[in-house]
Amino acid sequence: MPPRALRPVGVALVDKPAGPSSFAVVAAVRRVTGARTGHAGTLDPFATGLLLVLSGAATRLAPCFVGLDKRYVADVDLACTTSTGDIEGDRLEPHEPPSPDELEIALARLRGSVELPIPAASAVKVGGERAYRLARRGIEVQMPRRRSQVHALEVISYSGSVARLELHVGSGTYVRAIATALGGHCLALRRTAVGPFAVDEAVPPPPAAAPSLLPVQDALARLPGDALRRVPAAVAAGVLALANGHGAGTAA
Repeated sequence: MPPRALRPVGVALVDKPAGPSSFAVVAAVRRVTGARTGHAGTLDPFATGLLLVLSGAATRLAPCFVGLDKRYVADVDLACTTSTGDIEGDRLEPHEPPSPDELEIALARLRGSVELPIPAASAVKVGGERAYRLARRGIEVQMPRRRSQVHALEVISYSGSVARLELHVGSGTYVRAIATALGGHCLALRRTAVGPFAVDEAVPPPPAAAPSLLPVQDALARLPGDALRRVPAAVAAGVLALANGHGAGTAA
């Protein structure tokens, strides 16, 4: 395997469009920079918004970024669930959408620390295989449940059967699972922030725009102390040294 460049070092704030997978976006950035590249939390293909792409030695700091809270805006059709919790799944039995008062009661139950089933169309492994691959083959499995932290869950608007919701959730929370718990499915999903990083700072992925890397020292300066402690101090120091032009620029 050829060596992978550890430079340029930084964090690309990418505004992912609907359609491509997060891995396709990461690959597009890699083709431009030539560096080792990774992400700090994926978005489903139908979703849009902020994707943090780590470049070069910054990939060694992934634990600092992966656990950050996320913010979303979601359009949820409350008249029908689907097999995947989003527009790409098979529509299940339709029903009457809740009244505004009923919706508020349902939202209240989903705030705080809640346990939700992981969607079948997810990358979680079940029996050693990715759940979405099993789902594609029509194999039904009992999906595990995950404890999630929902800091805020509010209605922006509610028209017909579609509610626009604003969410602030802990890392690892599936918005599709929240939509399903409300008796609906996501029509659209946009990630507006990851921790202190906002989608307003992001640019489209290549080739629509060249990746603009936030210097790793500036990215780390924004993080809370608990996030910084997720990697050893020596690792962070080594990454900063590489960012400043010291040390070898490739890794096997």
